[in-house]
Amino acid sequence: MTDENRKLLERINNYAENVLGEIDPQKTQVSVQLEKLKPIMEEIAAEKNMSLEDMFILYMDLQSEASCVTNQKLKDSLQDINDGFDGSSPLLFR
Repeated sequence: MTDENRKLLERINNYAENVLGEIDPQKTQVSVQLEKLKPIMEEIAAEKNMSLEDMFILYMDLQSEASCVTNQKLKDSLQDINDGFDGSSPLLFR
């Protein structure tokens, strides 16, 4: 992920923290979440001279990439913990 994309994702996520509040993302439809993010998406799309649709796609791609990196870091840290248990794996990660 480029620095520019990282800053863009951080900007959107900071906005999301304010507008989405305490909603449970697991129980709230993605379309509802994206609708609440629409103002910041429109702002960034205008700044970057791109369509709103392309901005949504870019956001979803960046969010997926960030999620994969976070997931791998968690998996690696759990592996380090598991390595300390003499071959038995008390923590499972799938």
